[in-house]
Amino acid sequence: MTAVHSSSNGSNTGNRPLAWLPFRPEEIDGLPEQLEYAFWDGTGEFPTDPARCAFYCVPYAVTGTLAAAEVCTRPLPLMRNVRVVQALTAGVDHLLPAVAALPADAVLCNARGLHDASTAELALTLILASLRDVPGFVRAQDAGEWRQGFRPALADKSVLIVGYGSIGRAVEDRLEPFECARVVRVARSSRHTERGPVHPVAALPDLLPDADVVVVATPLTEETRGLMDARHLSRMKDGALLVNIARGPVVDTGALLAELESGRLLAALDVTDPEPLPPGHPLWTAPGVLVTPHVGGPSSAFAPRAKALLRGQLAGFALDEPLRNVVATAA
Repeated sequence: MTAVHSSSNGSNTGNRPLAWLPFRPEEIDGLPEQLEYAFWDGTGEFPTDPARCAFYCVPYAVTGTLAAAEVCTRPLPLMRNVRVVQALTAGVDHLLPAVAALPADAVLCNARGLHDASTAELALTLILASLRDVPGFVRAQDAGEWRQGFRPALADKSVLIVGYGSIGRAVEDRLEPFECARVVRVARSSRHTERGPVHPVAALPDLLPDADVVVVATPLTEETRGLMDARHLSRMKDGALLVNIARGPVVDTGALLAELESGRLLAALDVTDPEPLPPGHPLWTAPGVLVTPHVGGPSSAFAPRAKALLRGQLAGFALDEPLRNVVATAA
């Protein structure tokens, strides 16, 4: 059992609002002194009575699976006085079901922007590795074989980004030096940006046939669940690459497997449905697929950005100011 402890930035903290953090408080410079702090990373016993917690930052390292969601939400029914639940993920689908049980006017905040750099880096890694067949070269190296040949380049390709939020924009930032023929953007609704138009989701059937690479970066909602289904996948051109850095259920796994096994499409998946992908699942061995185990966020870029986000949110909370990234409020 991992040890847990409480700490604070001063004495006489009994009347101060209590924040549960997944970092030890001494690891975050500049925390507001108006608050008391306790460390809980999702393991071991609760550090204090959950009823005392006013600001709950959900542990990050255990998110992403059903079991992890149960760990993260376990203290929430006992947090009768919580006012803020702060996620360290951009997606909060694993937390939304618990919002209804929160005290009235408690807010759920996501971590919009926190994972932009790391996830966009992985998206570019997946694109380049898949197009240039890096997995094939690794297998050849393991076998001691010298396998030359032409492979597709990212240069001159058309890239479609489905989900043009902060991560989608960060992906486009990193595509800019690679001489793509075009980058096309899709979001829930149409708008104009300095880089060009953002098309609505309804335009996907018309946009997919022209894309060499389709990057899925949309949040998981009831509207996006199964968005990349058999109908939309069938609209992709032969040999196109589907990259999913969003959530597994945004892509219909059965429909994708049919396209992969026929050899018509390629895929690079940082997220899958189900997740974790169990041993023996056909996605592991499907032709033309590269799988990474949901590692878009966990990198060396995470901790400094997470601490900066928490420092800002806690400062606003201590001063009773509006918080950033509020995505839901309890009734």
